[in-house]
Amino acid sequence: MSTKASGTFDLTSFEPEVLDEGLGAALGRVRITKTFQGGLVGTSTVHMLSVADSEGSPAAYVAVERFTGELNGRKGSFVLQHSAPGSRGEQQIAIRVVQGTGSGDLAGITGAFEIQSEDGSHSYVLEYTLG
Repeated sequence: MSTKASGTFDLTSFEPEVLDEGLGAALGRVRITKTFQGGLVGTSTVHMLSVADSEGSPAAYVAVERFTGELNGRKGSFVLQHSAPGSRGEQQIAIRVVQGTGSGDLAGITGAFEIQSEDGSHSYVLEYTLG
């Protein structure tokens, strides 16, 4: 049976770097740090590779994110994998807990993570099971 955790998070740093600008697209790398409140209490670091189209709009990204802290009172860490193919509103972002990455009280965690973003604020829902 799965359990849900929800809350908000703040971006505490956003460090972009252009890796390759060519015809039709720019490739980049971004390091992001976040602070979580709610069911997740702690911090994370995201390492993202991104593609911007010829107009500079986001087109696709992949990322890994390590969360460290507490999940509904259980201490530990785990890694999320992000994948967002597509562009211009057709993105279907998939974020999942990478199996085997849970530590401490979060060993054996699996699940899916969803982000909502509105007016500059960010919220999340993590649906998970602990093995």
